[in-house]
Amino acid sequence: MSSEGNNTIKSNFIDRIIEKDIEEGVYGNRVHTRFPPEPNGYLHIGNAYAINISHSRAQKYNGKFNLRFDDTNPTKENIEFVTVIQEDMQWMGFDWEDRLYFGSDYFDKTYEYAVQLIKKGKAFVCDLSPDEIREYRGTLTEPGKDSPYRNRSVQENLELFEKMRNGEFKEGEKVLRAKIDMKSPNISLRDPVIYRIQYAHHYKTGDKWCIYPMYDFAHPLQDAIEFITHSLCSSEFINNRPLYEWFLNELEFKNPPKQREFGRMSIRGVRTSKRYLRELVEGRYVDGWDDPRMPTLRGMKRRGYTPEAIKNFLNEIGVSKNTSEVDIAMLEHSIREDLKTKVPCVMSVLKPLKVVITNYSEDAVEWLDADNNSDNEKLGSRKIPFSKVLYIEREDFMENPQKKYRRLSPGVEVRLKHAYFIKCEEVIKDSDTGEILELRCTYDPQTKSGTGFNERKPKGTIHWVAANEAVNVEVRLYNNLLSDNDSDVKDWKENINPDSLIILKDCYVEPYVSQFNKEDKFQFLRHGYFCIDSKDTTDEKLVFNRIVPLKSSWKKGTK
Repeated sequence: MSSEGNNTIKSNFIDRIIEKDIEEGVYGNRVHTRFPPEPNGYLHIGNAYAINISHSRAQKYNGKFNLRFDDTNPTKENIEFVTVIQEDMQWMGFDWEDRLYFGSDYFDKTYEYAVQLIKKGKAFVCDLSPDEIREYRGTLTEPGKDSPYRNRSVQENLELFEKMRNGEFKEGEKVLRAKIDMKSPNISLRDPVIYRIQYAHHYKTGDKWCIYPMYDFAHPLQDAIEFITHSLCSSEFINNRPLYEWFLNELEFKNPPKQREFGRMSIRGVRTSKRYLRELVEGRYVDGWDDPRMPTLRGMKRRGYTPEAIKNFLNEIGVSKNTSEVDIAMLEHSIREDLKTKVPCVMSVLKPLKVVITNYSEDAVEWLDADNNSDNEKLGSRKIPFSKVLYIEREDFMENPQKKYRRLSPGVEVRLKHAYFIKCEEVIKDSDTGEILELRCTYDPQTKSGTGFNERKPKGTIHWVAANEAVNVEVRLYNNLLSDNDSDVKDWKENINPDSLIILKDCYVEPYVSQFNKEDKFQFLRHGYFCIDSKDTTDEKLVFNRIVPLKSSWKKGTK
């Protein structure tokens, strides 16, 4: 076992299955897993959960891991998604080494296996329409009935199947079906379709084929061809396991792979269905697949999530046979835990209020020392400019303070973080609206931070930036895309949270941030963790995305 696996991966029922197989020498002590995404969308957090289970099992038992694209449906698949899926998996550290495969790599072999089933009398060409096939299939309480074409001869089926391949029939006119048992209590065994006619250009094989295998037929064959030992998938496929095993048994694969199912992972209030995500993108409800509100890995990366934090979150959930529902706060907690010692902490003002230090020199700029991260000395220190005109947060001043208010108010003294004590002497307001426009304050030069001055205690400590030296930025605050998780709402569009994105312009941050690059991350004192947006930041415009707020109600060990 790898040391990484021992340190980070919890043991679970999948491990017990694998360890039993290793002990019994079922696969000659081999462990070989795979992830078979369909290239019709971007990877999301649910996909990452599934990938992590298969990839980490291969790591834990010194095995191998394959990436294989399930590209058996050319009408929905795109080379863009092939590229993005690989990039996102590499970002996450899911390494398939040199084992990149495509379902379409095996089209010739898959066709031969279909012919083999026909020759054994285990497959037949059916002329029923899709609606008729559904009607003949029966229900959970009623058995299906045989297709009138089920007893065609082997020779006739071979000839018809070859004509299907040669493009002599229309789409939907004929299909190839496995011949199993129309009375089986398991509906997936009621003569499932294994090939259909599709006149569509395939991004990899071009126009070579006009018939394509169904996933349920192609998938077990691909696993067997690649010598997969443990085909791990979510519990939605549990009823398909007998069909998976039927194909491998009928085609006489020696020592075939095992399909084993784990419970899916869901996050409360977060939807990850491909149809939903596609509608969000195509309806322009979001800024593409990489919108920071999207549960896609690309969106999480742009928002500022780290692969280490996502993996820690996935490993903390573990693996069970039942669906695991977790709170988004658990993921946010993992992000904070990962970032708190990695990134510099800087001061920013998101809703600025002007402060003029009346007894400070007009043109002076003083550079003060500040540590970058009190939890990690290795991140060093920086210089912060202090000058006559500052900005503080509007919420850090109250003209008529409530009881126990511990920030700035008229006649009250507070400390400026890393700087001096100041006292508010005068409040300047708009004569028409009464809005506070400016504060006139004095500072005490004997109270410089770090000089050991402790004769009096300020009311509190607030953050600030020097107005002329600060960097003007745009800040984006992200919240849940949906207002709630109300299953009674039939159309999710009625449930979009109007505050899922709040854009704040004319915010100010220390000039220290101007030396950093896109995707670099910071803690904004009191506001949370932020990163420089990789998409909309330009030489003229600096955009910050809030990764997570600074605090959450979630604690490890709670649900």
